Amino acid sequence: MQQRNLGRTGIQVSEIGFGAWAIGGDAWGPVEDAASLRAMERALELGVNFIDTADVYGAGHSEELVARVLRGRRDRIVVATKGGLMGHHRDPKREPVYDRPEKVVEAFEASLRRLGTDYVDVYFDHIWWNDERETEAFLTAFARLKTEGRVRATGVSTDDPEYVRRFDRDGTLDVVQLDYSLLNRAAERHILPSCQERGIGVVVRGPLRMGMLTGKFTAGTTFTEGDVRHGWPREAWFREQLDVVDRLRPLASEDRGLGELALRFVLDHPAVSVAIPGGKTPEQVEQNVRASTRPLLTEEERHVIEEATRSVPS
Repeated sequence: MQQRNLGRTGIQVSEIGFGAWAIGGDAWGPVEDAASLRAMERALELGVNFIDTADVYGAGHSEELVARVLRGRRDRIVVATKGGLMGHHRDPKREPVYDRPEKVVEAFEASLRRLGTDYVDVYFDHIWWNDERETEAFLTAFARLKTEGRVRATGVSTDDPEYVRRFDRDGTLDVVQLDYSLLNRAAERHILPSCQERGIGVVVRGPLRMGMLTGKFTAGTTFTEGDVRHGWPREAWFREQLDVVDRLRPLASEDRGLGELALRFVLDHPAVSVAIPGGKTPEQVEQNVRASTRPLLTEEERHVIEEATRSVPS
C-alpha cells in the first residue's frame, strides 16, 4: 500500500482508505456488523491506515464499530469523522442548528465517546452549504479543538469552491473532502487545482460512484428500501451513466477490474491524498486495495477515458 501526505498536515495516509458510511447500516441496504468488522480488519491487514466515518452514519453506529478496530492500535490508524448533520434539518433556508461553537464541540465530544478515543486525526464540517452562523461556529470550534490538541487537522466536506474559500480565508484549512470520480469530474475545474496550490489535503469520497463504477449495475438493477440508491433506476441520469460505464468496459481486464481502473484514475490526480471507497465485506476491500498496486494510466487509456466521459459533469 502506497502512502501519501495529507496536504501540509504532516499526517501520512494510505492512498486507499476505508469509507465507513455503509457500515452504519441505515443507508446502503443490509449489512451485518460481523462482516463490517471483518472488512475493516482486512483493510488494516492490507495496509489501509485511514478510516473515514461521521456521527450521522447509522446515528453513531458506524463510529461505534470503528471504535472496536481502534482498540490496541489507535496510534497506527488515522481516524477522520464529521459533525454537523446529526439532528440537522438539512435545509439551508431554515434557521441553522449548529449556530454556536459550543454545539460543534458538543457534537465532537459525542463522537469521541463513540469512537473510544481522546482525539481525532481529522475533524470535518459535514454541512456542505454556507450559512454564516454555522460556518463561523465551526471555524471557532476548529481553532479551539486544535489548540487543545484534541484534533490534529480540520476540514470541510463539500463540492462548493466558494465554501472551500470561505473556510480557508485565513489559510488554516487543512483538508477538503469532495466527490470525484470518472462519473463526476467537476472538481477538476476549481477545487482540486486550488487545493494542490495551497497544500490542502484532499479526501475523495464517491470514487466508485456508489458502486456504479464497479460495472455491476444494469438497467434492471433494483435496490432495497432504505438504500440511498433505491430511486436510481427510475432516473434518466442513471441510464446515461450506465452508458458511460459501458464505454469504459474495454479498459477492464482480468488483471484490473473496472473498479480498480476507476480508483486508479482518481489516485492519478496529483492533488489527491486518499480515496475512500466503502467496503461491506473483506472481498470488496481487497478489490479496492488492489488499485494501489496498479500502474499509472497510459496515454492511450486516458484518451479512451476522455472520449467515454465527455458527457459527465466537469
